[in-house]
Amino acid sequence: MKPRQSSFWKVFSVPLAIALVTGAGLFGALLGDGAWDALSWIGLGIPALISVRGLLKR
Repeated sequence: MKPRQSSFWKVFSVPLAIALVTGAGLFGALLGDGAWDALSWIGLGIPALISVRGLLKR
């Protein structure tokens, strides 16, 4: 019988990636202006877009 593969990464890979992007956006928002503002807009915009896409799908 084949050993069962762990589904941990299958389940938590996308939420972990969203959390890392959000963390980078929050970190960029705290650091300063200019390029940091762009990083914060991107880092906080991507999770918002993913959430809206999920809501509209239903």
